[in-house]
Order: sequence, then structure tokens, then C-alpha cells
Amino acid sequence: MVEDVAVMRESPVAPARAGRSLVVVLGALTVLGPFAIDMYLPALPQIARELGVEMGAVELTLSVFMIGVAVGQAFYGPIVDRWGRRGPLLIGMAVFTVAAVACARAQSLGALLAWRLVMALGGSASMVVPRAVVRDFFNERESARVYSLLMLILGASPILAPTVGGQLLAVTGWRGIFWALAALGVVFAATVAWWLPESLPRAQRVPLELGRALRTYGRLLVDRRFIGPALAAGCTLGAIFTYVAGSPAVFIELHGLTPAQFALVFGFNGLGLVVASQVNRWLLRTHAPRVVLLGAFLTMAVAGLALALVGATGWGGWLPLVALLFVTLSSAGVIFPNIAALAMAPFGEVAGSASAMLGTVQFTVGAGAGALTGLLHNGTAVPMTAGVAGCAVTGWIIVRILVGR
Repeated sequence: MVEDVAVMRESPVAPARAGRSLVVVLGALTVLGPFAIDMYLPALPQIARELGVEMGAVELTLSVFMIGVAVGQAFYGPIVDRWGRRGPLLIGMAVFTVAAVACARAQSLGALLAWRLVMALGGSASMVVPRAVVRDFFNERESARVYSLLMLILGASPILAPTVGGQLLAVTGWRGIFWALAALGVVFAATVAWWLPESLPRAQRVPLELGRALRTYGRLLVDRRFIGPALAAGCTLGAIFTYVAGSPAVFIELHGLTPAQFALVFGFNGLGLVVASQVNRWLLRTHAPRVVLLGAFLTMAVAGLALALVGATGWGGWLPLVALLFVTLSSAGVIFPNIAALAMAPFGEVAGSASAMLGTVQFTVGAGAGALTGLLHNGTAVPMTAGVAGCAVTGWIIVRILVGR
């Protein structure tokens, strides 16, 4: 592992084999947040029944988590630029684990909401640090390919998490899912302590000053090179979170799928992320990230509009919904690696802050879209499908205007 890191520091473009073990560790870290979101989705109806609340109220636990991740990433940005990558990440894993245990013991919706917020604040470290580490070692084009490898691992979470959650639900109930997430927090903390190298030398660390941090964030938010990709990424994540928040009600309550069947549908759509992220690596051999990004957003927008039409008319039942969601999520598998590379490339000297603000913008938009889906819950597929379409089309417009060719 030490040799791997040495090779990467000698060249801005690391050989594929050199960083393989590092990519595996970073990929494992990136799945913690999605697991915390996806793993308990099959349990939402059971949670609503046990706590005596409406389904729409339980869906707010997703939005609260997303808000916590948005806030948490903004907090960790200056921290990881000042104190390095490993220490803040270990603290975040500890907070995540404690909060997951508290969620497993929650006796009311209020307690569950509160601890989901704390859980997100801890888990957000696992989203900031991997992007910053990639930027520490790789240039724009190569980092897009590394992000694609991370998407390969990340894309497995929608396949594995609901399936594992559904199996645990049948054996342990919904509380067992949160005990399992606490165990993951312990495992990942041990992985960081044992295998993850510190990628930010002391000489390159930035003093931790509130004024400096705010000025850095302000500079990022008014820089077209950053805010264009960040807003577009937020719309993409908004489409995904709208789907995540609305899909249990649409497929389980509206169309009558069992939690196990829903897990299969969710996993099938997650497969699109895996396949598309690897197609993206192939496309980047001959095309610039910006060109690939424009094509992916156009595909997502067209699929989103078709999805909204099917949701409004009910045509074909649930199968057309699954097919169009597959295309939409596959497009996201191409979008995320390229959008992250474009947003991060010009800001290597503040990679931690850039990574944090990218995540904050993404999750702020995503949390808003997911919360709106829960608030507009009406027993039909329209809130979910219209929300996905709106986010997809808005993202395409932003890319055309702010990112361009």
C-alpha cells in the first residue's frame, strides 16, 4: 500500500494497478451513506405501522438524513484541509456508529428523526474524504476514470442494501437493520485505521479559520467552473432521491410488490449505475468528460419526461416505470464521475473544501426534492415520476447554460 501511494505521488496520472487497493478502500467508504439510505427502504411501511404514523411522515427520515449529509459535508471541508483526511474520517465513523445504535433503540418518530440527523452528520465524512483523496492523486481525466471505478463499487449498494435489508427485516424487524449499519460503521473505521494512507502532506494543509473557510466557499459558489457542475449534480441527485423517497410507496403500496420483490426492482435499477459507470470509462478514452456529460444529461431528460407521462397515465402498470427508471439511473452512472471531475479539477489547493461544497450542493437539492416527494404523497406515482422528470430536465438546462461545450 505504501508503494502504491508513492507511485501515485510521483505522477499525476497513476497506473491502473498502482492505486487499485486505494480505490477499493475508497469505494468501500463511499457505500456507507447509500447503505444508510437504501438498506432500510423495505422497512418503511413496517416502521410507519410500529410507530403509528403515516407513510409520508416516515419518508421524512430520508430527507432529514440528506439534510444532515449536506450540512455535515460543509462542516468537514475545512476540517480535512486543515487536519488531513484520516483523523476527521475516523471521528465521523464513530459518530455514525453511535447514532445507528440510537436509531435501533428509537421509540418514536421524533427520536428516529433526531438520530438519523446525527447519523448523517457522522457519515458525511465518508463522502467528503474519498473525493478529496482522489483529487490529491489524480488529474481531471484520470480522476473521472477513478470516480467511475468508485461508481462500480457504489453502484452495488442499491443492489445489495435493499436485499440485505429485506432479509434482515424478515428475521430481526426494522431495528436489526440499524444494528447492522452500526456494525458497518465499526468495520469501516477499522478499515480506515489500518489501510487508508494520509494523502495530504502537512506542508499543504490550510490554516483553519472561519473567515478563510467562508471566503473559500464563497469563491467556489460564484465560480462558473464549480457552480455549474455542482448544481447539475444536485439535480441528478435530486432525481435519485425523489426515486428513493417515493419508490416504496409506488411499488409496495400502489402496485402491491412484496418487500423482497421491491428489493429486486431496486437492485435491478442499481445495476444500471454499475454498467453505465464502466461504459463511461470506455467513453473517456476517446471523448472529453464534458462531451460525455452532455449526452448523458440529454438521455436522462428524455427518459424522465417519458417516466412522467407513464406515471400520470398509469399506462402498462409497474413494468414501464422500472424500465424508464433504469435508463434514468444509468444516465446518472455516467453523469456523476464526469461532473465530479469537472467540478474538482481547478481547485486542487482546496480539494477538501471543494469536495465538501460539491456534496453540500448536491445533497441540499436532493433533500429538497426528496422532502417534496414525501409532502406531496397522494397514493399515486405522480409525485415520484414528475419529480424525477423535473430534476432531470432542470439538470440538462443547467449543463447547457453553465457548463456548455
